[in-house]
Amino acid sequence: MNTKIIDSHMHCGIQNVNLPFTVIRKYLDAAGIQGACLFAPVEDIYDRYHYEFEDNAGWVRCRQQANQYLLDIQETHDTIFSYYFVWNDFRKDELKKGYKAIKWHRHEYEPVYHYDDPFCEAFLQEAYRLQLPIILEESFENTWYFIRRVDGRTSIIIPHMGGLNGGFPKLFKSGIWDDETIYADTALAGGWEMADFLNKYGSERLLFGSDFPFGTPGNELQEVIGLNLGKQDFENIVFKNIVRLLKIQES
Repeated sequence: MNTKIIDSHMHCGIQNVNLPFTVIRKYLDAAGIQGACLFAPVEDIYDRYHYEFEDNAGWVRCRQQANQYLLDIQETHDTIFSYYFVWNDFRKDELKKGYKAIKWHRHEYEPVYHYDDPFCEAFLQEAYRLQLPIILEESFENTWYFIRRVDGRTSIIIPHMGGLNGGFPKLFKSGIWDDETIYADTALAGGWEMADFLNKYGSERLLFGSDFPFGTPGNELQEVIGLNLGKQDFENIVFKNIVRLLKIQES
């Protein structure tokens, strides 16, 4: 396979989980994948198991180190792209450091984002200014709320083809992807979901991802290969779309 490939959805961290970049690199190499977009694990960002979680200095420090770890990897690897995982301190000045996108994540049983905090709005305004895409994993209701609030001022990626944002069928039926600023990634999605998306929207807003360690790059890539797409559509999904979205210079 001569096509360049970037896995657009991988978790990497070394504090509360053991997912160092050295392990990730081995999985990428085994699958013939040249690059990846890295997010910190949720476990390094907030206490996801306590709905009433309140932030503190220890978590702020952990979060800072988790994001910086990825930025350091990016600075020494030209095919690795770090995302800033935001939580309720909404540190907008961090976005200037060179992150390629933003990770915005919670499940319905987890602590909530403070959407009404003025610092949240300031953070979003900085994201718009820098044109940083946001990968958004939220409840169905908050997904729609967030998309309407952003209102096309930067791109949004729905991971897992919406599997954890209310489910693909619900999002697909709602027309959420009718907005051309809204993308999807394939992480842990089924072939039928990808096929339905491609039949309606084409290949220019779908991104290959594995959700490592919950999926493996090689196995998730085979799901895309199994669609038997034409060369252009395949290249869009596994490389060209993410390069264009993150404004990466192709080598």
